[in-house]
Amino acid sequence: MFINREDLHREVRFKTSRSGGAGGQNVNKVETKVTLLWDFYAANSINIYQKECIARKLANRIQADGLLYLDSSESRSQLENKEIALDRLVNLLNTALMPSKKRIATRIPRSKVLARLEGKAKHANKKSNRRWRMD
Repeated sequence: MFINREDLHREVRFKTSRSGGAGGQNVNKVETKVTLLWDFYAANSINIYQKECIARKLANRIQADGLLYLDSSESRSQLENKEIALDRLVNLLNTALMPSKKRIATRIPRSKVLARLEGKAKHANKKSNRRWRMD
């Protein structure tokens, strides 16, 4: 059920640009920042069920044109940044495809409810005892 990295690698495109941050003059002359572009709707490496699941869970990351963008500028090497971006995409998709656990509804134990109400009653009694009364 999980995404195969090699299949995904055939479907992605990379765009490079100059990266900011550490690197000295290297930053100003070499395009090491990598933007991974994956056409979600045209992907052949995933089936219809997986597409529905990914579209639901990653709706905020998929643009209107169907492209999913991921940036990587951690390394000073363009090749390493491509690998990092591809790994990040694979992890993102595998996490989105994991079935979510169903929540089991639990009840608050009666003893806890009674303890809370008893505490409230004590607090109210303490407050009422502080009031000035004409005797």
